[in-house]
Amino acid sequence: MYESEITSFIKQLKAEQPKLERQQQLGRALLWDKKPLDLEQRASETHARVKQTSYVYYQTF
Repeated sequence: MYESEITSFIKQLKAEQPKLERQQQLGRALLWDKKPLDLEQRASETHARVKQTSYVYYQTF
């Protein structure tokens, strides 16, 4: 059965570094996997937000 060079490289890499796959999963969880949103907290944060003026560089104090 044919096996490409890339497939054999990945198999060899995983054999040499058994922790590699777990590190990839942890990295993904850190950057991409998010906790479910709390809708009540989200509504509270949206309500508490200060509306931005139409022209942000001109402010009246």
